[in-house]
Amino acid sequence: MTDSVYKVVELVGTSANSWEDAARNAIETAGRSLRDLRIAEIKKLDMKVENGRVTAFRSRVQLSFKYFNE
Repeated sequence: MTDSVYKVVELVGTSANSWEDAARNAIETAGRSLRDLRIAEIKKLDMKVENGRVTAFRSRVQLSFKYFNE
């Protein structure tokens, strides 16, 4: 087994439907440019409110991915 190094980034995903969709949007978008995603941890959930109505769900996610020595 070799030693590994991981980077952790924080992302905020949004959705008009749910916190789950917001988190999924963050991870799937990051997955288009980052490789070997490992762990996603929900750090905070909140909502955008306009005129007394919820207009968006937001999920703050910490995501780790592996660094490769090439």
